[in-house]
Amino acid sequence: MIKIFLNGGPVMWPLLICSIITVATALERLFFIVRERVRRKPELVEKILERVEHHDLNGAIKIGNDNRDYVARVLTFALAHRAESFSSAVLRAANLELKKFNRGLAVLDTIVTLAPLLGLLGTVTGMIHAFGLLGGRQLDAPEAITGGISQALIATAFGLSIAIVALIPLNFLNSKLEEARHDIEDAATQLELHLQQCKECKHEGDAK
Repeated sequence: MIKIFLNGGPVMWPLLICSIITVATALERLFFIVRERVRRKPELVEKILERVEHHDLNGAIKIGNDNRDYVARVLTFALAHRAESFSSAVLRAANLELKKFNRGLAVLDTIVTLAPLLGLLGTVTGMIHAFGLLGGRQLDAPEAITGGISQALIATAFGLSIAIVALIPLNFLNSKLEEARHDIEDAATQLELHLQQCKECKHEGDAK
């Protein structure tokens, strides 16, 4: 394996760096997703919404402060800052939470694009080397010519392999980002409806 790597030419070193970054980023993001899944408590989010529905806003905030569910954090922040601007509070809290899910995606996306290009660069340099030997009439050393072609093929194969490996966690993480966005939007919409009902009930009480 080491011999194959070394035969791939200089471009193999940046490809190696790309592969290390891919594995490290994917593992870190996988740990984050597992941690957030463990912290996810949909039943507590329902309790928060239930308290708001019964006009117990302080109780809802207390429940939110006592758990680490990312949806609950958004709802709690929105409730605590509802007097300023509910929609702005939801947007700010949601952006903070979604930013955590979005971390590392740009890195993987870049590697998906960069790795094949580096492999292509290795292909070009390998072929230039091989045809350079042909142009120099060094036909007495055919292994040098085939070595250049081999270098081209190895670099391309490694570049494509790294891109494929990076693409799998990238798509998985994108799906988790969309799932988190959907959960937050759904809970925030329910919260807004409950708060609107609270205001309507209060107005009806004042009118009486």
